[in-house]
Amino acid sequence: MSMTFAKPETLDHERLEHGSTFAPRFDANGLVTVVTVEHGTNEVLMLAHMNADALALTLETGFAHYWSRSRSKLWKKGESSGELQRLVELRTDCDQDAMVMTVEQTGRGAACHTGRKSCFYRRALLVDGNAVLEDTGMPQIFDPNKVY
Repeated sequence: MSMTFAKPETLDHERLEHGSTFAPRFDANGLVTVVTVEHGTNEVLMLAHMNADALALTLETGFAHYWSRSRSKLWKKGESSGELQRLVELRTDCDQDAMVMTVEQTGRGAACHTGRKSCFYRRALLVDGNAVLEDTGMPQIFDPNKVY
């Protein structure tokens, strides 16, 4: 990666929260949380993490890259499934420790590895004093067993 980012600790409060210097505040594991939403609908597609390399690749290529915590590796979203995410806009919050990325979801339109449009296809409910998950009925766009 040729792209580097400013260190947030080198900026005063005013410059960090109001200036034009991009200084992502990566956590102790070198990650920043990103919420990915669909351009046009603003539907939340997924929540993931980026390290500096994933963030740089996303900005440089115009396609979403993330850091997989479960696999401990960089991944280009949709590389194996064909469900690429084309970057429309990347925003950071006031103290630069979280991001919202707007994307055009390509392929068949599924952002989730389960084959659904969104990773948020279940809702939490309280039933008889117990927390349970209920499927919202979001259909599978593809069969993950045939894709992965």
